[in-house]
Amino acid sequence: MKKVLSILLALCLVLSVAAVAFADAAAKDGGSKIIFTTGGEAGTYFGFGGVLAQKVSEVTSTNVTATASGGSAANIDALDMGDAQLGFSQSDVLSYAYEGVRSFEDLGAINNFSIVAPLYMEQVQVVTMNPDIKTVADLKGKAVSIGAAGSGVYFNAIDVLGVYGLTEEDIKPTYQSFADSAEALQDGQIDAAFIVAGAPTTAVTSLATTNNVYLVSLDDEHINALIEESPFYAKAVIPAETYKMPEDATTVAVSAVVIAADDVADADVYNFLFGVFENLDALAQIHDKANELSLEFASSFSGVPYHSGAVAYFADKGITVEGK
Repeated sequence: MKKVLSILLALCLVLSVAAVAFADAAAKDGGSKIIFTTGGEAGTYFGFGGVLAQKVSEVTSTNVTATASGGSAANIDALDMGDAQLGFSQSDVLSYAYEGVRSFEDLGAINNFSIVAPLYMEQVQVVTMNPDIKTVADLKGKAVSIGAAGSGVYFNAIDVLGVYGLTEEDIKPTYQSFADSAEALQDGQIDAAFIVAGAPTTAVTSLATTNNVYLVSLDDEHINALIEESPFYAKAVIPAETYKMPEDATTVAVSAVVIAADDVADADVYNFLFGVFENLDALAQIHDKANELSLEFASSFSGVPYHSGAVAYFADKGITVEGK
């Protein structure tokens, strides 16, 4: 009898530990309807953002509507104006806004938002259909799309050009969206385009279906110089099969981060993270980007504090992040 009781007690202990392990996070009641601004319709922000919004809405009490937008800077403005509650932003752009530098210098620091989570790295893709353009230096005198003025893409383009000794005046700049850039490349109106998004990117994939597409690689010397100037960048490699290219492309990348206005309810931010990170397998069946998500990366941001709802979610996962 004692042996049976011991076995039963041991089994109860195991079940209790398992219950705690599987009850570390639970969706919150009382969620509200929130707007999630993403990016242009031909970019990864929009496509993946819509998938995330749908999943969060399915499995939690928070209803998320993903909308197209002008990207990082526009999303920060939308949060600041109260037109949205969540938004995507490049790590460099949100840091510029928080510190009130670069395009935010005249406006002053915008610091009424917080981090929800960095999700994945988005690569700086210098796209061309001209095989004779082999380095960034070859862009001198060429017609090049460098993103909307003041956008994250614009700053990335200026940074990359700069380490190669080029300025905006050394090229023939156009300021176009991803889709417009791809169309302009197709029509021969421009020679190259900067596109900053998680690869594969819809605009480039569509262009590559009927054309030979090349990504201009950055060499280690210039990559190291760029990282030394701005720690937001990291070296990245885009495999050849991404766009059926002759060889892999070496470039740099920044983080794609979800941010939230400070006044968004904790339950809604918690539910967003719950809907994403408790459903990675299901999300991966819909969008490949989900395969790149991890709690480790999501909790690694520094320099801008996390939203209190995110602090609570990560705490329930046994992870400490810095909040306001």
